[in-house]
Amino acid sequence: MNRRSVRRYLPTPVPEAVIETILKAAIWAPSAHNRQPWRFAVIQSQQTKTSLADAMGAQLRLDLASDGASSDVIEADAGRSYSRITMAPLIILLALSMADMDTYPDARRANHEYTMAVQSLAMAGQNMLLAAHAHGLGACWMCAPLFCPQVVRTTLDLPEDWDPQGMISLGYPAETRTKTRHPLESRVIWR
Repeated sequence: MNRRSVRRYLPTPVPEAVIETILKAAIWAPSAHNRQPWRFAVIQSQQTKTSLADAMGAQLRLDLASDGASSDVIEADAGRSYSRITMAPLIILLALSMADMDTYPDARRANHEYTMAVQSLAMAGQNMLLAAHAHGLGACWMCAPLFCPQVVRTTLDLPEDWDPQGMISLGYPAETRTKTRHPLESRVIWR
């Protein structure tokens, strides 16, 4: 209940043993058919983070310009994204692969199978967030790769079957955040 999304970090590197513990927590998440469709890219290099932020920012600028956004809005959004990626000591890209999932000849079942893989990856991501918090790290899930999967795949030279879904930024927190939740009774129906 104390875990919050943290977007500002101290420059202190995250020890490799802690990163491995977080990744191990991820792979013990439940998954559809126990197929474990998750794939992770651990990004520590400042050069790689900068390349990724630049490439994703270029796509974001194109998308916002095609929406008719003002240059001020475009640059503010792109700048915020760039900072969140480059200022974190560690980024873990979360991707899914359908390689081991079931295949179906019809779109309805194929779409459900894909959704099950997405859900499996999301559970792995939640395990990562909780493990990071347990180790005193701040973390934040970012969905930006959904908007530019090919840009991310190309920039990180990922295998073709890796479908980028999100990134988690991690580091020792340089901020404290508090958030409330809606009352339980406003979100639950008992039957």
